[in-house]
Amino acid sequence: MKRIYGTAILLFSISISTAYSADVVDELLQEYKTAGAVDFSEDKGEALWMSKEKDRSCTSCHTNSVKNVGKHQKTGKEIKPMAPSVNAERLTEKKKVKKWLLRNCKWVFKRECTAQEKGDILTWLRKQ
Repeated sequence: MKRIYGTAILLFSISISTAYSADVVDELLQEYKTAGAVDFSEDKGEALWMSKEKDRSCTSCHTNSVKNVGKHQKTGKEIKPMAPSVNAERLTEKKKVKKWLLRNCKWVFKRECTAQEKGDILTWLRKQ
């Protein structure tokens, strides 16, 4: 009985986290549309994630599968999976999502990502 109860609590907390994640991503996508972005594309988001700029890409630290544990290229620090389906904490805090998109776009692309690019990445990432 305790095992069933514990499993139910775990599943309930994951579903709440997933719902919160969807709300945060929806809010951000709306912000990006207000900033001029149009129809977001999972395919473009994935292509951007996999694209390589000189010696850097998102996959440099996060691996080719966002369901895997990554490793920071400089510090070697472990990075939890990016996929919300594997890591329920992903995409649940708007401030963190914005911070990391800004920081990582600057690191990979040497510039801020556009509202369109951010929306495409989030549209793809939330499905993982």
